Parts: sequence; structure tokens; C-alpha cells
Amino acid sequence: MKGGSTTPVIFMLALAAFASTTAFRICDPLLPVLAQEFGVRTAQASYAVTVFSVAYGVMQFFYGPVGDRYGKFHTLACATLGCAAGSLIVASAPTFELLLVGRFLAGATAAGIVPLSMAWIGDHVPYEQRQATLARFLLGTITGMASGQVLGGGFADLIGWRWAFVALACVYLGVGALLISRRHLVTETLSTASRGARFLSPLWQVLLVPWARVVLLTVFLEGALVFGALAFVPAYLHEHLGLPVSWAGAIGGLFGLGAMGYALRANQLVRRLGERRLVFFGGCLLSLACATFWLAPTWGVAAAGSVVCGFGYYLLHAVLQTNATQMAPAMRGTAVALFASCLFLGQSVGVAGAGLLADLAGLAAVFPVSMVLLPLLAATFAWRLRFRRAAGYGAPD
Repeated sequence: MKGGSTTPVIFMLALAAFASTTAFRICDPLLPVLAQEFGVRTAQASYAVTVFSVAYGVMQFFYGPVGDRYGKFHTLACATLGCAAGSLIVASAPTFELLLVGRFLAGATAAGIVPLSMAWIGDHVPYEQRQATLARFLLGTITGMASGQVLGGGFADLIGWRWAFVALACVYLGVGALLISRRHLVTETLSTASRGARFLSPLWQVLLVPWARVVLLTVFLEGALVFGALAFVPAYLHEHLGLPVSWAGAIGGLFGLGAMGYALRANQLVRRLGERRLVFFGGCLLSLACATFWLAPTWGVAAAGSVVCGFGYYLLHAVLQTNATQMAPAMRGTAVALFASCLFLGQSVGVAGAGLLADLAGLAAVFPVSMVLLPLLAATFAWRLRFRRAAGYGAPD
């Protein structure tokens, strides 16, 4: 709030993030249901995930500069209200093509929420405290991701998958109204770096920073490898273990439990391990989780793998997020929006590629690829962090 603590604002941002990220994973447990209802293959049903991610990624080129120029909190508050329309289109879609239109619109409006929230935190919280503060904010994104899978699977089994999107629209409307009512109380930091310049020129200025390119490429690959596999976990468990869609979705939602474990212990983990070890251990745990999903003999083993996956993902991703807020401080909204763009474009590529692989070789084939490549990606980024710290940048390990 103006002239006071950032805690109330971060709580509101976490609520907005909850609303946004609930939509990320809501379709994961619904893939077999959508395939059956609309008469499409599993790979085609996965377009409901892909189009959301593509829209989310592409629209960062709009929201980043707008947030820098006109205020990050104000922009994300308006975007939250806009998300309800896309969800209602999905809920009432008579054809798969119209469902994809609704998912695209939902992704395009949700794109303005989490990245601009992170950028607002970067503007108002010192770097030394930022990772712990982002961890508190992450409780909203984590809860939303877990709720999305549970919501999708639960509604599908109980009263129909369309009601999941009606419920999602109600959440967007409630949170959006709260943000709009409080926007005049929140301090904004407007960028002067891009004023008078062409609208997209700040994007190019961020890309000219060498470290920004490293972070952006890493998060693109992370999104492809993690979510390319994760999107098919409920469908694989439904097929491999014969679980009901609601159970498979709930097991996927346990990702949030592991992620919450990280968020609650972020201060101690950062102090004890440092950024490089967090990254390396995160990659190793993600590899272990992929192996667990692939080979799970029972639902209990798969549930444990989901918890490990959430914990490992945020060990790696939280370090990437913190570095993203410092890539270009003068254009922080644009920089963090580019980060989110790369994450979700990577996710869309990963889900599309995994869908094609699943059609060709079966759902089980999507997990070994991520199992092998994720620890290699983490080790490479940890190695780059070592040289950056030696040059005197960022927080010491």
C-alpha cells in the first residue's frame, strides 16, 4: 500500500495468481474426456493446453511494455476481469474449435497477471529479500496449479467438465473486482526508459543483455521438458493404472503440495544451499519424478512422484524467477513478461511435441525424454551461475 508494507499488496497479487494459474492445469485431467466428447485424438485434445500457452506467451509482448508504461498493478487487475469471458466461452462451447477459441482468449488475458505481479515485487522488494518474498507470492500460483487439476477432474466425474469453467469464471470475477477496488491504494513504479520509444523497442533492449538470453533460453527449455511430461500425467495414470479421471487429476494436483513445501521453507533452503545447488538438486528431483510417473506400479507411488515433481520444479524455477526480476531493472515489467513468454511458449512446444510422441509411441514415451534432459539443463544453468557469481553479480552462494 502507499507508504506502507508491501504484504497486503503481495497477498492480493497471490490471489490474482491463484485465479490465473488455476486455468493452466485445468485441462490436464480432461484430455481423455474432451477426446471422447468431441471425437478427437488425445494429441488433438492437448491443443486445449497448447493454445492457452501460446496465447499466454505471445501476449507478453503486449503486457510487458503496457505494465511498464501505465502501471503493473492496474494492468493486471483489468486482465483478471477479462479472463472470465474466455472461461465462459469454453463452458458453453458446442464444438472443439470454439472451445479452443475460449482457451486462447483465457490465455491471452491471464498473461498479464503473474509476470506483472513478479515485476511489481521486483520494483518494491530488495534483491536479498526477493526470493523469499517471491516464495510467499508463489503460494498463490502453486495453490492455483493444484486446484486446476483437482477442479478439472472432480467436476468431470461429478457434474460435468463444463461446470469447472463456470466455477473458474466466478473466481476470476471475484478476484478481479477486489483488485479493481484497491488499485488506487497501490504504489506504482512507472518506467521512463521506454517513453517516447517505439512500443516494442524495450523488448529488443532486454534481449541485448547476454544474461537475459541465458535465463530466457533456460526457462523455455524448462517449460518444454517439465510441462510436456506433466500435462500427460493424468491421462497416463488413467490409461496405465485404470484410475478414474478425478483420481488421476488429484494425483497430478499433488504437484502443488511439493511446491508448497518449497515455498514454506524457501528462506532456509536459499540460505543453506545457495542458488547453484538449488538449481542442480531441482533438476535431479524432476528427473526422479519423471521416472516415477513412467514406472509407477501403484497410484501411491505416482502420488509420491507428483509431490517430488512440485518440490523439484520450484527449486529450479524459483532461482530462474529471481534472476528474471533482475535481468533489466529499468524495464522490469518487459523483462519479466519476456521470461513468462519463453516459459509458456516452451510449454506449448513441449505439450505439442509430447502429444505427437504419445500418438506415435504411446503415452509412456513422453517421460524418458524429460527424465534424461532435465538434469542436464539444470547442471548447465548452475554452471553459468557459477561464472556470473564470480563476476560479482547476483546473490552469493
